[in-house]
Amino acid sequence: MAETVTLIDHETIRDWAAARAGAPAIVDVSPEAGTQPMLRLVFGQHAYADTGQAERPANAGGYELVEWDEWFRLFDAAHLALVVGKDVPGRRDSYHEFVRRPD
Repeated sequence: MAETVTLIDHETIRDWAAARAGAPAIVDVSPEAGTQPMLRLVFGQHAYADTGQAERPANAGGYELVEWDEWFRLFDAAHLALVVGKDVPGRRDSYHEFVRRPD
């Protein structure tokens, strides 16, 4: 694995995602709607909402695109950081993972 960088700053995360056509999303992994959200970043075509798809219950799987403010509220509440691959000239890697923030 190449070198990584840990991101916490909201603008830096937003810029990193925007450079890769990324959008904030939430997956509800709870047995009861709205009780256990999991953060995601989706890229490319997946970053666009499909307004033609049928409505589904909030916890039926899949992801929901959300505004950055809501995403960062959950990100900060869970004390997360985003680990990404260090930028390499000529390549836009979308590798990322969520980790607990270092103290």
